[in-house]
Amino acid sequence: MDVTSTEQAVAQLKAALEGVGIVLPSLRVDPVTGASEEPFALVALGRCNVRTAVRLAEVLHGSGEGS
Repeated sequence: MDVTSTEQAVAQLKAALEGVGIVLPSLRVDPVTGASEEPFALVALGRCNVRTAVRLAEVLHGSGEGS
């Protein structure tokens, strides 16, 4: 996997999640580590409601098809 920036990783993750009907409203580059001298900032997945958490678990377990 060739990730050249945290921003690209966040964009890829956001697109993949949206592709299976999941939106993490707080998904972003972590502003604290983004301002550091580290080559890659952390990805802040943020908070989500219970429905989104259950949907994410279903997709990760492979049972999200057609739910």
